[in-house]
Amino acid sequence: MAQLSQRERMAQYIQDRYAVEPEYLWARYPNYAVFRQPASRKWFAIIMDVARKSLDLAGDGTADVMDLKCGPMLVGSLLAQDGFRPAYHMSKSSWISVLLDETLPDEEIYPLIELSYDSVAPKRKRD
Repeated sequence: MAQLSQRERMAQYIQDRYAVEPEYLWARYPNYAVFRQPASRKWFAIIMDVARKSLDLAGDGTADVMDLKCGPMLVGSLLAQDGFRPAYHMSKSSWISVLLDETLPDEEIYPLIELSYDSVAPKRKRD
């Protein structure tokens, strides 16, 4: 059996952990998968194949990335590490692009998915 790509593993993790199916919203970009938080309907993850040059990466072709929402302080610290790029096509102050090229182990990405999921959940009212 063939090994799943990191892109496929992340999509499967989101489906298994959060019971969220990917949405393919754009005919022009058939490989762009959006994942929404069920209660708020806000996006918490987007998996895309993006031109390497758009990410300031060397080489031709595309790279698989996952955009996740996180706070500005975390964005700044993540950008200092390999495997992270400024958010592609989202607010660069509150989103980050994670390279899905095996640079980062899956276990380091899972907490960022959870943070993103929780950050777009409806806010609970205080008593």
